[in-house]
Amino acid sequence: MTSAATRAGTASSDNVLHGVLLMICGLLILSSTDGVVKYLAEFFSPLTVAFFRFAVQLVIILAIAPFQKRSWRSLVKEMTLPLFCRGLLLAVGSVFMVFGLKYLPLTEATAIFFVQPVILVILSSVFLKEKVGAKRWMAVMIGFVGVLVIVRPGTEVFQRASLLVLAAASTFACYLMLTRKLSGQASQLAIQFATGLAASLFILPIIVYAWLTGFGGDLVIADQNRDFTVPTLLLFGLGGTGLTAHVLLVKAFERAPASVLAPINYIEIISATIVGYLIFNEVPDEFVWVGVGMLICSGLILANAERKPSPS
Repeated sequence: MTSAATRAGTASSDNVLHGVLLMICGLLILSSTDGVVKYLAEFFSPLTVAFFRFAVQLVIILAIAPFQKRSWRSLVKEMTLPLFCRGLLLAVGSVFMVFGLKYLPLTEATAIFFVQPVILVILSSVFLKEKVGAKRWMAVMIGFVGVLVIVRPGTEVFQRASLLVLAAASTFACYLMLTRKLSGQASQLAIQFATGLAASLFILPIIVYAWLTGFGGDLVIADQNRDFTVPTLLLFGLGGTGLTAHVLLVKAFERAPASVLAPINYIEIISATIVGYLIFNEVPDEFVWVGVGMLICSGLILANAERKPSPS
């Protein structure tokens, strides 16, 4: 019996380790993808970038569905209105984030986005009626102050694009809240299909309107002196990398508790800083680092509260 218990404990530890490794890989891909999105903003409209991100994902899902013995009709039948709305929320948040990345330094945009767990606590309290103790409210306040330190409203440093990233974080928090409600109600293939379909249907009419009216600037930023070969390849590759990252994150949460994985999220800020420095020559100022530190502190408090649920 002792041997069996030991083997079970080892298997559990291996699952957690695999979950951690999958989480790290997914986050590194996501931060690299954000760097690519920022680079592509020099060649394409944010609307164009956001559309291709999800349209390519939809094509990939439809391509691999037959290998899973699924047809597009079966995926449509499995898709419910809440599942469609979940994909729509991710699409709206992505559009906000792509616009934000166009105008903000990569590290700053990534750091502001990490107010999302704080917003999720507030939304869960209001809409899901979850009990939020003093420890979680303290984390909310620290995270809120951290964002204020980074954004610095009322000063000349403040950029309106910061509000776009805050809107992206809020939308993504709604997306996660709905994901929590829909957990286990659909296959992973149907979830990704619904996301790609909802996002494509949402962004396509805006793309057409922008093309006809010039809303939001040119869809392709033409310049005869620039070669669009690499940017075009990267544009088509976004859907595949984004899909891969989200699948890795889902698999990570299947193998390890959320309380273990939550603090690892902040590796994305570190990797975004490295990408921002190496590719865009961005160096965050001391206020950004102070704000990042407060957001990380807030996240760790929330992770600890999830690990040890208590009235406080």
